[in-house]
Amino acid sequence: METKAPDLISVVVISGRSGSGKSTALHVLEDMGFYCIDNLPVTLLPPLIDRLSIQPRVAVSIDARNIAEDLSEFPDIIKDFDPSHVQTKVVYLDSSSSSLVKRFSETRRKHPLSNKDRDLREALEYESELLEPISNLADLSVDTTSLSIHELRDLVRSRVANSDHEFALLFQSFAFKNGVPVDADLVFDVRCLPNPHWKQNLRNLTGQDEDVQTFLNDQPDVIAMYNDIITYLETWLPKFEANNRSYTTIAVGCTGGHHRSVYLASKLYAHFQDRWKNVQIRHRELRKTE
Repeated sequence: METKAPDLISVVVISGRSGSGKSTALHVLEDMGFYCIDNLPVTLLPPLIDRLSIQPRVAVSIDARNIAEDLSEFPDIIKDFDPSHVQTKVVYLDSSSSSLVKRFSETRRKHPLSNKDRDLREALEYESELLEPISNLADLSVDTTSLSIHELRDLVRSRVANSDHEFALLFQSFAFKNGVPVDADLVFDVRCLPNPHWKQNLRNLTGQDEDVQTFLNDQPDVIAMYNDIITYLETWLPKFEANNRSYTTIAVGCTGGHHRSVYLASKLYAHFQDRWKNVQIRHRELRKTE
C-alpha cells in the first residue's frame, strides 16, 4: 500500500558553533519522532526534503564544516521552499567564546576549524563568520552558556518540538553587566528602581527571599513598573500568539541580576502561568552561584 505524503513537512535546521549543544538538540528531536541527520551539506537540503517527503517531521544539523560558498547559499535555499508544503524553523545555538574554550579544554577535543595557523579562539571567531548566513535567519537563537544539559533538552522539547503549536512563554532575569540574553524577544530594564543591594541586611539575599520581596513591595516605583509591564504584556502577548508566534522570551534585567530582576520576573511568571499552559521561569545569574 502506497504511503500518502503529508500535506505539510516540518523541517528544523539546527546550527551553531561547535560545542554549543547541537548534538544534544538533535538527539532530543530524534527521541520525539523527528527524522534526523547530522552534519548535512547545505546543498543537499532540497533533494533530502524531496526524498523524505513521506516524513512529516525532519531535523538536520548544519555546521561550519560545510564549504563556505555553500553556507552563503543557505538563505536562497530556505527561500525557495514552498511554504504551503515545507515549514522551516531555523534554530541557532551559541555560547560565549570563553565558555566554548573551556568546554573544548575540558574534553580535549580539537575544533574542526583549528589548525597550526589558527588557534581555538580564532577558529571560534572564524566559525561565527562562516555561520552568519544561518544565524541571521534564525527563528530562535539560544544562548546555552548558562544552560545545563537538562535545561537545554527541556527548551528544545518546549520551543522547538512543540507539536501542539501551543504558545510558550519564558521569563528570564539577568544582569546587564553580563550581557543581554541573545534569545530575548522583549527586554525590560529595571535598573532605575531602588536597589536592595545597598541595604546591608539584603545584599547577600536574592529576589526569591521574603525580606527582599517585602522591601521591593514597599517601593511605589517598583509597583508602578510592574503594573506597566503587566499592561504592556496583556495587550501585546495575545497579538503575538494570534500572529502564529509559538514562543516569546521576556528578559528582565538589573545590574547584578540577583534582586530586582529576580523579583519582577518571578511576579510576572506568577501572573501569567495560569494564562498559558507552557510558561517557564529562569534566573540566569542565580544558576552561576548554585
